[in-house]
Amino acid sequence: MPAVEVAEPLTVRGLVDRAFQHFNARVVADAARAWAAHIDAGGKLFLAMGGAMSTAGIGELLAPAIRAGLVHGISCTGANLEEDAFRLVGYPDYRPIDGWSRLSDEDEAKLYASGQNRVTDTTIPDSVMALVEEVLLSRWAAAAASQRQASPAEFLIDSLADPALVQRFHRPESSWLLAARDTGVPIWTPGWEDSTSGNAFSAAVIRGDLPGHDCVEPGTAQMNRLVRWYLEHCEPAPGIGFFQIGGGIAGDFPICVVPLIAKELQVPEVPAWGYFCQVGDAPASYGGYSGAPPNEKIAWGKLRPETPRFAIQSDATIVVPLILAYLLEDC
Repeated sequence: MPAVEVAEPLTVRGLVDRAFQHFNARVVADAARAWAAHIDAGGKLFLAMGGAMSTAGIGELLAPAIRAGLVHGISCTGANLEEDAFRLVGYPDYRPIDGWSRLSDEDEAKLYASGQNRVTDTTIPDSVMALVEEVLLSRWAAAAASQRQASPAEFLIDSLADPALVQRFHRPESSWLLAARDTGVPIWTPGWEDSTSGNAFSAAVIRGDLPGHDCVEPGTAQMNRLVRWYLEHCEPAPGIGFFQIGGGIAGDFPICVVPLIAKELQVPEVPAWGYFCQVGDAPASYGGYSGAPPNEKIAWGKLRPETPRFAIQSDATIVVPLILAYLLEDC
């Protein structure tokens, strides 16, 4: 009987390189290789994150990717910002929901009555949110009293140093917020008011617990900070790449910094984004920004015809961890 050749254990990179040869799989492989090539050439990478990726546990691979120097700036929704913190301090109290797609209206009402906020197949308890909000409120009040202004991310990261939260940390190595803090990766949170902590801030102003809104950096000030960061890092080539998860404001806000600089500030020959990839389930559509194909961004000056660009129409909770795992194997 002839000897059977035993293959080496297949890594994620080996799987992608070997089996992802056609169709959507090939785009995943090409996007991962192009991201790696962009970093190897001295480029930087900006991550735009929509959806509920933090609750989905993206920090398990995003945190080490940040620490490995694969991500240099982040724009995310207020929900993704706070839900990394919620998961960090309260994940053992989350309740998994089996058969979530079959829940009745009565089932949903029972979750609400019990203080459980459902995010697809898991719940975030009110108690976890309240714990973080209490620490945040003390930070906001102190900043207002000293007439200091900071971004939503800065306030939340500062809150994570509070002993009441630190003692509850669960798998801190998987918190992308802590990774960004430790590596100095800046964070932008456009539309922050569309979040639990943003709602809490607004309520605190209405109640009179805070004298006004000035202690939190507004969106236009965040944009100015992004302009300065982009101009500082967009040269030399290949510049800054853009990796977008989902659609919406987390991606729309930062990608328009190039036409802002070129058209509104009249800066000649500003470099466009040096790489682009979007992962989401939105199909190409007429007038739908989240489903706009990458080439449409050329008309706005955000990308150039030669920019490596990829559109992956798939579940980001599957595709993004695959790409990050592929990249991390080479770090």
